[in-house]
Amino acid sequence: MRVKLSGQQKKFLSAILTIVVATIFSFILIRLMPGDFIHLRAVEIVQQQNIPYETAYSIAKTQFNYDPKIPIYKQFYLYIGGLLTGNFGTSMTLRIPVSSIIFRALPWTLFLCTFSLLASFLIGSTLGLIMSWKRRSKILESLMNLFSVITQAVPDFLIGLILLVVFAVRLRWFPLRGAYDMSITPGFSFEFIGSVFYHATLPILAFTISTMGGWALSMRASATSVLSEDYINVAKAKGLKESRIFRRYLGKNAFIPILPGLAISFGYLISGSMFIEWMFSYPGIGYFFGYSIGTRDYTLLQGILFLSTVTIVMINYLSDYIYALIDPRVKLS
Repeated sequence: MRVKLSGQQKKFLSAILTIVVATIFSFILIRLMPGDFIHLRAVEIVQQQNIPYETAYSIAKTQFNYDPKIPIYKQFYLYIGGLLTGNFGTSMTLRIPVSSIIFRALPWTLFLCTFSLLASFLIGSTLGLIMSWKRRSKILESLMNLFSVITQAVPDFLIGLILLVVFAVRLRWFPLRGAYDMSITPGFSFEFIGSVFYHATLPILAFTISTMGGWALSMRASATSVLSEDYINVAKAKGLKESRIFRRYLGKNAFIPILPGLAISFGYLISGSMFIEWMFSYPGIGYFFGYSIGTRDYTLLQGILFLSTVTIVMINYLSDYIYALIDPRVKLS
């Protein structure tokens, strides 16, 4: 007897399958990375303690609880067994559970990405609406188009580097690194909260500037399409104020098509935060992702890749579901 699945059930199963396949591929690709961390550590031990390489290699394997000579299928079996029990393993270099590192770093990345995405979305979409509404003004449209294209094309790490050099190194208006002033005791105090926002200003600006151009162009295309609809022409024919048409008719309907991109961008922003967080030494997921690559910390790298995969896939799935609830024209089946 064949079981007929609904559209949402098919999408959910597809999301789970994507996570499984991505997990397998990431596990294999990590093992194919050049370099042997155990060998590098063994060489350091030989130089420090002047002992035979074989002894140093055994010590290194014990220190990091990892043996690269174990067959890859056995390593994968142990890895999947750990995932199913919520155990991501222990960081090979930091010597603490990977789950502890992730849960400690994730709030900082969520804070950074949430404020950056909201700022870029609101500013960019507003610019896009104005570009569409004032499309007859060639000078204004050209300037906004140029600004949007440049901010979309320039990578976020380059914008971050410029902000870091100008405002942190040259002018010294903002700190170079960290998430807050270490002399302040963390807690729900104005001093601590102010320090957190002060340290996050440049990373948030880097994310915002690099992404708001894309929102402006997307909103412009959506708003231009809405302007050709009959209800806009009817509203103009009735003599309604332009401000009312702009807010209630154009803005409201132009926002709906780009809302799914908001959720998708949030997932990619979290997974793509490595360069910005590493540049500003911001203790989020991206910082530890770059750290794990540089140190060949396989267990930490696997845990972060798995988290990124689940985040992106599930946000994509939920965005389709939420969009169907927002827009009644889309069937939720």
